[in-house]
Amino acid sequence: MNDPISLLAAELPRAVRWGGALARQLRRHDIALGGKTSGSTDTDALTLADLSVQELLVAALRDMGPTVRRCRIEAEEATGDLGRFADQSEWVLGIDPIDGTREYRDRTGNRYAVMVHARTSETVHYSLVYLPEEGAEGTWLEVREDRIVLGPDDGTRPARAVLDAPPPIAADRQRNDRRILVSGFLGREAERARAVSAAGLEGVLGNDTPGSLFPLMANGYLGGALFHTPNVYDFPVCMHLARALGGDAIRVHDGRRVDFRELWRDERANMLRLPGILACATDRRVIATLADVARHWNAERY
Repeated sequence: MNDPISLLAAELPRAVRWGGALARQLRRHDIALGGKTSGSTDTDALTLADLSVQELLVAALRDMGPTVRRCRIEAEEATGDLGRFADQSEWVLGIDPIDGTREYRDRTGNRYAVMVHARTSETVHYSLVYLPEEGAEGTWLEVREDRIVLGPDDGTRPARAVLDAPPPIAADRQRNDRRILVSGFLGREAERARAVSAAGLEGVLGNDTPGSLFPLMANGYLGGALFHTPNVYDFPVCMHLARALGGDAIRVHDGRRVDFRELWRDERANMLRLPGILACATDRRVIATLADVARHWNAERY
């Protein structure tokens, strides 16, 4: 099939901006929903906004035409006109309608994001992240192959024009490659972060950072992340950023480069995940240190 990236880059930003506006509006109301029982407070958070924003994004993707509809969709929720897309395809569109749902639902911060990415089995080729309440009018992050753009939104201009305006982030800009987010260890995050720090890095938890992982990696505040069995809706953007900045993502138990040929369905959370513990960083030396630290940790999620 034809490469969908040019079409996605042209058409998707406006739809993601609409999704962000919808999320901002819905957040003013009581929109919490039940139905997820994995035992993780972050994973089980669900709101009407997750469903509504995904419905909008899926409809927008559907209406982009046959090139996009020939992609397969992997979405965090089971809503939208998903049957219009391919059951089998070399291209996958990953959707996280509200990344950071618990913080969004509880109104404890503004780091939530609307996210879409496009990938093949080998790697991620396009990522688009919109943080509706970061900054005066929201904040954009776009990764297209190795080009990274991070900057404020401007509602007086088309979304695509806003993304085309700033210069791309240089891979060799000054950054803190040693500060690593530790996530997904189900109650053992603080312990695992201390182990990362003991190895000469700086292990941090999400609540101790000043924002979302993705812009913090792009601007150099974070050098990467150590994830336990991350889902396939948001982690691929982290991996995309790391590779665009000269780093990589590996499975710590065997050192293999992360790809998407091996997935497992987490029935408790009703989502697809990558198996094992993954080290993702912009500096390959840091990746080696993370692998040494975590290689013998339990790779089973439950």
